[in-house]
Amino acid sequence: MTSPDVLIVGAGPAGLALACGLRLHGVPVRVIDKAAGPAVTSRANFLHARGAEVLDRLGALGDLPNRAISALTITVHAGGKPISTLRFGDAGLRTSRPALLVSQAAVEAELRRRLAELGVTVQWNTALVEASADDDGVTAVLADGRSVRVGWLAGCDGAHSTVRKLAGIGFPGVAVADQWLLADVYADGIPDRSGSHGWLHRDGLLGALPMRPDATAAGDLWRLMAYLPGAQDEKMDQHQIVDHLHQVIPRRTGLSGFHIHDTAWTSLFRIHRRLAEDYRRGRILLAGDAAHIHSPIGGQGMLTGIGDAENLAWKLALVTCGKAAEALLDTYQAERRPLAAEVLRTTSANTRFQTGDGTLVRFLRERVMAPLLNRPWVQRWATAVASQLWVSYRRGPLAGTGVRFGRRPRPGDRVPDVRCRRSDGTATRLHAELGGHWVLLSPGGAGAEIARTWLGGYVTLLTTDNGGFDQMLLIRPDAHLAWRGRPRSKGLQRWLAGALRSGKTR
Repeated sequence: MTSPDVLIVGAGPAGLALACGLRLHGVPVRVIDKAAGPAVTSRANFLHARGAEVLDRLGALGDLPNRAISALTITVHAGGKPISTLRFGDAGLRTSRPALLVSQAAVEAELRRRLAELGVTVQWNTALVEASADDDGVTAVLADGRSVRVGWLAGCDGAHSTVRKLAGIGFPGVAVADQWLLADVYADGIPDRSGSHGWLHRDGLLGALPMRPDATAAGDLWRLMAYLPGAQDEKMDQHQIVDHLHQVIPRRTGLSGFHIHDTAWTSLFRIHRRLAEDYRRGRILLAGDAAHIHSPIGGQGMLTGIGDAENLAWKLALVTCGKAAEALLDTYQAERRPLAAEVLRTTSANTRFQTGDGTLVRFLRERVMAPLLNRPWVQRWATAVASQLWVSYRRGPLAGTGVRFGRRPRPGDRVPDVRCRRSDGTATRLHAELGGHWVLLSPGGAGAEIARTWLGGYVTLLTTDNGGFDQMLLIRPDAHLAWRGRPRSKGLQRWLAGALRSGKTR
């Protein structure tokens, strides 16, 4: 194998997405993981719309939409009765990829498939034990004593990240709630599989999400989550967890016919909120759970990690191929860390609100907030927040200062997946041309030579079907608007020079 420019530690969603993104830009990579092989348990099981968009741009969406469950509602129960139903639908943010109720194991399998198409396979049973960085690269030492010299080291190895510890990057945070019980079980007695369910109860919150069973299994597969107030470090084996569920579910839900036939996976965990002090320490970078962990309520973990990977991939690719200065990598933290901080705040607040047991909190939760979930505007807002389609880097160092008002999208904003045409006139979608390329939307092809001078061959020239389109738009591989302006403006040249030389365009 060619000596890699980037060594990626961790073959979860963030590590695999980063590897795919780098390979699409022609960067040699190596992916290692200390595990014996791919995980088979579901773990995260909700991929919001932005995550599906990222997989689409990477060519890793595969048949996940066909395998996913389209159960995109959450019915809230109190006192054993349904009091509201939240429907995740169109938030008005124009996406061709809706949210998917699908397991993390399936997402990782599609990413591995795509990575294999790009010429890379994961090296399992391969742990990193030492790493030392200098101005020119990183020397990594593996558990078997071998050392490898690489240009960059990316830590995508989870909450207990070895890379983060070796880099000396702090990971401060606190516990958000007491223990939770998590189980994927084949069970009878939960009547409605058209959506997910949540039961509000004095003893603690309980949730049930329908899952697609293994092809060889029989029965209904459910993901169950039960809050255990007051439990701190309780230990339970699989049989004890199942026994506990048989006790708490009838009491909290009022369901009399509930019975677990078989168990696919169980876990007992505490929710922590932690955020890495830095996403980059010289030639060592972090992404995904190695950089941030938070409550699973809201399904933001896998989504945020995949977003980190896509943002980092095109920037690291430009640096490794000599098209950009290392300063461009500082924009990775500048754009992604504030988002992670916001996700931590909102998921922590939501968890505390959902698990609080005070009289006022219960009244607000059951009598005020739950009924509001039936309102269409609340459902649109909830869909938009959960989807992360709203994410913008408008305040980041690459957004410039020229366009603050007027037309949208503005620099830093996500550009919707619009219909376009290639230079030969064939129809395409904008997002289908991204991932491994930049796109220059330009009337008459203006600006193409400038863009390719700075970015090399990874620029695709497109036009739109909108007859009133009279501006150039340079769109980043992660679907965010880099720059817009008049076709013969010198602004494109200035933006590219600032972004690639100094990581600043203002």
